[in-house]
Amino acid sequence: MCRFLVLKSDRPLAPRPILEKFAQMAERSRAPDGDGQGDGWGIGWSDGADGWQVEKYLSPIWEDVALFGRFPECLCLCVHARSASFPHHKLNLAFNQPYVGDSYAFLFNGLLTGVSLPRSINGEIGSQKLWSLLSHYLVTQPPDSSLRRLQETVRKNSRRIQAFNVGLCDQKRIYAYSEYDCHGEYYHLQYHLSPDLAMVCSEELDGFHFRPVPLEKVLVL
Repeated sequence: MCRFLVLKSDRPLAPRPILEKFAQMAERSRAPDGDGQGDGWGIGWSDGADGWQVEKYLSPIWEDVALFGRFPECLCLCVHARSASFPHHKLNLAFNQPYVGDSYAFLFNGLLTGVSLPRSINGEIGSQKLWSLLSHYLVTQPPDSSLRRLQETVRKNSRRIQAFNVGLCDQKRIYAYSEYDCHGEYYHLQYHLSPDLAMVCSEELDGFHFRPVPLEKVLVL
């Protein structure tokens, strides 16, 4: 499993303090099977007008703290610390998230088994295929409806959804969905909301008040 963060601020925000807190969380976090989040990381940021800028790295995020100061102030921020599901999926920057397109940035963590989709979907790994599906839905439907449709497709075509967590940002709002059938202490997404800041994160970050994302509902912030 991976860890992710998506943030929307009403005023320009320097990413470094948030990145440091996220890196600390990712370093100490462990999946139910003991796995860590050390298979690289990615960051996406936006000023809310000119689309997303993205950088990706193969080292664990907590080893790249010296890089955090290079990222500019922004209104929207997405960060993903990766835990590759299979050894042959490691060391490939293309697999690192966030995935972006048009005005959207997408993040996913989860564990799906027995997935059999009704048609061929672009992407080499599961998260890429989910992003391809969601991108297709976003062409004709608003983000919240598209996210619900993605969940319905996954539920209909999977033998088991152990965990299915999505964060989506269109530079105006954050959309989040959380579902799991076990290990809720690890899988349950958390959100923070204050007058000028909204966040959805895989786990609580020090210094902020977080609440659980409602299960099996699309949260819009």
